[in-house]
Amino acid sequence: MVSNLIVAVCAIIPLFFLMLIGVAVKKMKLLTELELAHVNRMVFKIFFFFMMFYNIYTTDIAETFRPHLMLFGALGVLASALIGGIIICLLEKSNKRRGAMIQAIFRSNFVIMGIPIISNIFGDDQLAIPTMMIAIIVPIYNIVSVFILETFRGGHFYLPGILLGVLKNPMILGAICGTIFLVLGIPLPKVILKPVSQLAAATTPMALIILGASFKAGSYHEHLPQLVGCVLGRLIIVPTIMLGLAIFVGFRGVELVTLMAIFATPCAVAGYAMAQQMGSDADLAGNCVVYTTGLSCFTIFGWVFVLKTLGLF
Repeated sequence: MVSNLIVAVCAIIPLFFLMLIGVAVKKMKLLTELELAHVNRMVFKIFFFFMMFYNIYTTDIAETFRPHLMLFGALGVLASALIGGIIICLLEKSNKRRGAMIQAIFRSNFVIMGIPIISNIFGDDQLAIPTMMIAIIVPIYNIVSVFILETFRGGHFYLPGILLGVLKNPMILGAICGTIFLVLGIPLPKVILKPVSQLAAATTPMALIILGASFKAGSYHEHLPQLVGCVLGRLIIVPTIMLGLAIFVGFRGVELVTLMAIFATPCAVAGYAMAQQMGSDADLAGNCVVYTTGLSCFTIFGWVFVLKTLGLF
């Protein structure tokens, strides 16, 4: 029991320590809002590209390619969006809030929060499997989010434009380039591979520090019931259902923890930006990010502890 507790603590503490550094950076005013936005853009466009490239380029496809895991993850995200959308449409009358709420339910912070959890538990040499999942899950998040937000603001869903935007995503570009270099056997000299590996290693710490520095507490009184529903849905209901199904199907080890990282991590930071840009309830979306991230300190610890105690990894 004590060893399981230690595993759960060690999986969570590094994440929130880095986020606390980000909070300290904000309190000390080391970065202005404009500078923070520029650093955030740099991490997204440069660091994430090299993280995806390096993790795929240095992997063994025969060992890490898991079509059953990819299928389960993809169908699980789509099912969460569909079922969550039906329930929210029955309970919430405001279209402006519907889009933000559905996105909060199905779209997690898998890349920024989930990947480091897997790394803390299994080590960096096991990141190839979750990295492969990023190439599947991130496009689904982007496409479904645009579809939902456009639908509830009465806009036009233009799939070719959305797909082009997905292909321009630095994570997807990094995955494509890494796959091409790996499949074609194109060697990278060590003098190039070393700085690429250093950029890849710095991605998660930088992203978590920026996440901590970006936190803004907003007023929640106007949408408290909706916020509570989204928090419960993202951190408790969705992971309970999806992880229960995953265990029943037979997922174990790094595969199960990868699914936990997809379904049990807090709302995606990108969800707030998309809600703001596409006429949804940005205040509600922002509070969903803030409160699910804060409370996930306890819920993710709980999920890791329970799965470890049950001997599932």
